[in-house]
Amino acid sequence: MRARLILVLVFSMVGVSAAQNAGEPSVGAQSHPIVRLWPDRAPGSDGWTQREIEFGNLGGRGVRNVVEPTITVYLPDPAAATGAGVIIAPGGGFRFLQWNNEGTNVAEYLQKHGVASFVLRYRLTDTGTDQAFAEMNAQARGAIPPDSPQPPTGAPYGGGPQAIAKVQPLALADGHQAMRVVREHAAEWHVDPQKLGIMGFSAGGYVAVAVALDDKPETRPNFVGSVYSCCLNAPFTVPEQAPPLFIASAQNDLISNKSGPAIFTAWTAANRPAEIHIYQQGGHGFGTRSRNQPVDTWLDRFADWLRSLKLAN
Repeated sequence: MRARLILVLVFSMVGVSAAQNAGEPSVGAQSHPIVRLWPDRAPGSDGWTQREIEFGNLGGRGVRNVVEPTITVYLPDPAAATGAGVIIAPGGGFRFLQWNNEGTNVAEYLQKHGVASFVLRYRLTDTGTDQAFAEMNAQARGAIPPDSPQPPTGAPYGGGPQAIAKVQPLALADGHQAMRVVREHAAEWHVDPQKLGIMGFSAGGYVAVAVALDDKPETRPNFVGSVYSCCLNAPFTVPEQAPPLFIASAQNDLISNKSGPAIFTAWTAANRPAEIHIYQQGGHGFGTRSRNQPVDTWLDRFADWLRSLKLAN
């Protein structure tokens, strides 16, 4: 697989809150278990000292400085469960995660359709202090010259291509590990290990598609969802056993408008099943926000696709 890194510029960031440390397995505010992916410190980031921070993002929450990868578990009513499960990887340019817009909102929707969902916190670049993070967003908007070697605070530009290139393989490793962990807990969570998929948005879409392209038997997903995935560029090799693929994106997405068709073409050229929905409007990062446009129904189309595979109610 040959992948070209694209710096994803996502600007919405409001009201940064106090930092939170990644910790031991715990139960979320709404009784959703949080499960660590690695038994000790995640390999490759052993010496990281940054603190995980949550902040206001698109009317919900964002998460940055992830050091300890986890999955947050959303299980359906046992009476409605189909046995299917999906790992959900939110996007955010490998700088942060759109936790609600591209994560928990999707999990809650799929939960109602009988699908167990696992929202993935994968490792991200160190975006520093609240002020440094704000300056990174300002630089992305052009308020700070893009050729500036570092923001005025003197903190390194953690959203730059070199920083992202270093963390990208770690995020992918977390995607593979999430597949292993869910399959290990399949009986406990009433998930059929042969009905486990992965989906992702933007940078999280890279994680999802790359897990499938790596084609490791123990982590091979049974289906894949790619929503305006970034950072993947043709040509790449689609495995002979590549799983069914669902793609959603927008024509006016200036970041990922070409990646969806490229992935679809590669999948169909390999005679593997794929479905694609390209909406005229929606831009990048539409997620689960309502825009009073046809793109608002993409999640219903994803559920239709899962039903066609007998994975959802």
